Amino acid sequence: MPLVNVMVNARAYTIACDDGEEEHLKSLAAYVDDKVRELLGTVGQVGDQRLLLMAALLIADENHDLAQRLEAQMQQSDAVSQAEVAKHRDKSQTAAAEALEAAAQRLEDVAAKLARA
Repeated sequence: MPLVNVMVNARAYTIACDDGEEEHLKSLAAYVDDKVRELLGTVGQVGDQRLLLMAALLIADENHDLAQRLEAQMQQSDAVSQAEVAKHRDKSQTAAAEALEAAAQRLEDVAAKLARA
């Protein structure tokens, strides 16, 4: 299991990760560091623990918002899909009814010809 050195709030942290996840972990740490720096500009230095907690809460809030937006899009997609299914079902039923009517008319025509013969 590789160890990765990352920097958050000008402090070095060594974190273990799975093989191949090193760059992803560095990217995540850089994102956290950006949030911490953003907070530093707003609230100033309030201690590492509080700063990291606030950054974690901001990131959790972003995640929550994205999850809600995804859920809303999935529901909208489901509604569209159901409407499309209903539309195709109606078209299929109409086509089937028209085909049955045409077949019935042909049978009536054949029966009429046979009756005259």
